[in-house]
Amino acid sequence: MGSEISTDLSVTVADGVALLEMRRPPANHVDESLLARIVDAALALDDDSACRVIILASQGKHFCAGADLGEGEFVLDRAAAAQGLYRYAARLFEVRTPVIAAVQGSAVGGGLGLACAADFRVAEASTRFVANFARLGFHQGFGLSVTLPELVGRQVAADMLLTARRVGGEEAVRIGLADRLAQPGLLLETARELALRIAASAPLAVRSIRDTLRGDLAARVRRALDHELAEQRELWATRDSAEGIEASLQRRSPVFRGE
Repeated sequence: MGSEISTDLSVTVADGVALLEMRRPPANHVDESLLARIVDAALALDDDSACRVIILASQGKHFCAGADLGEGEFVLDRAAAAQGLYRYAARLFEVRTPVIAAVQGSAVGGGLGLACAADFRVAEASTRFVANFARLGFHQGFGLSVTLPELVGRQVAADMLLTARRVGGEEAVRIGLADRLAQPGLLLETARELALRIAASAPLAVRSIRDTLRGDLAARVRRALDHELAEQRELWATRDSAEGIEASLQRRSPVFRGE
């Protein structure tokens, strides 16, 4: 695979490193269509001898602001849209090539889930990681029930999920949510430096070591996704969830009543 560019995803390979770049600026909202392209591209790269590491990046101000709850399929049938998205989220964990997420701006909600699906995350001091689900009135998704506690521990994960607070790039490195802190304007260069170091290692050994470290992660995420979607279905039917989503779209503080 040399270079492929679509309207919302570009794929280039050089020096053993593939760059998958989302092209939906500024927020790079993720849906089933975009995630399917990412997964299909990554799985194809698994069989490309020219690729040893994948960098997942995005154009524009933010890495990924999650699903767009204000228009499109997540308004027409939220549960069906989430089910389609999670089907590909499960397949993302079946990718055998190491993945590095280059995270600028914000990684929010499903965008945080996408970043946490990678093996490594590179951030800037200005990067913000946000698990905003409780402020939207529903349960976390995208496998974060598994991936977030594994990265930062149960207590920090609970803090992030229950308060929906923003975690900056420096704190993210400190708590294990990010692996490298790039200087301003050097995000991709820093991600590529890490990728090249991995690419210089023996590729069969890299995959073997990675498989051992991940263990049954894909199966655990798949089970978590089923549970997450079931919880989301129930909570999306509540008044609190309607209020949380509406408040987010109107950029105001929600007023929850436990209904």
